[in-house]
Amino acid sequence: MSNTQTMKEPIKFIDSQSVLARPEFFERIEVDLGQVLQSWQLSLFSYEWLERDGSVKAIGELNERDQEKRAMVEAALASGDALEIPVLGIGLQDNVEIGSGKAIICTLAAHGVESIPAHVPKSCMPFEF
Repeated sequence: MSNTQTMKEPIKFIDSQSVLARPEFFERIEVDLGQVLQSWQLSLFSYEWLERDGSVKAIGELNERDQEKRAMVEAALASGDALEIPVLGIGLQDNVEIGSGKAIICTLAAHGVESIPAHVPKSCMPFEF
């Protein structure tokens, strides 16, 4: 199921500003959010957004700064504004790390979106996202 089938309106995405500065270093791919979050659970920072079982925390369980980020993504979804494509990479434990776009990934996953585009450094491409 694509991201457009789980939301009322198709989700619009724009390129990440950091990627636009160096586009030759990145590849745009479609990623499975369930697989991304499962791998990201190994990250030292995933506890900020994920429960122990790997599910996305409710907005009220996030710290204040992350609540604001989630609210911004929710507002963008409600208004049909474009979301910035997240940037993913590989962590020290050979897990997925989210370089930018945690709020986008987690909010969309909480809404049941199954796949989205992501930017990945070309050097990480042998890894399964």
